[in-house]
Amino acid sequence: MSTVTEVLTAANDSVDLINAVNDGSYDVEGMNQSEINDMIQRNVDHLEIVLAYEPTDEDDDTPNVVASSEDKTPYTDAIATGNTYIENNS
Repeated sequence: MSTVTEVLTAANDSVDLINAVNDGSYDVEGMNQSEINDMIQRNVDHLEIVLAYEPTDEDDDTPNVVASSEDKTPYTDAIATGNTYIENNS
């Protein structure tokens, strides 16, 4: 069973990737723009899924990210950054 903190910590890889591609520090050599956009989209999708985690009933041990008071700003900001990047590079 994972905790909300563990789930969000694991999602930091997606945040870091999106931000690094956006600021030009991620090595995309050998990738075309469509491949880069697909990679960004997969990571945006992953973050959206993680932020929607919540148990379906009292027996479900899914971490309740939705109701958590943990700061989700880095994740929502990365989603917005990723979506803007894709819009600007399509």
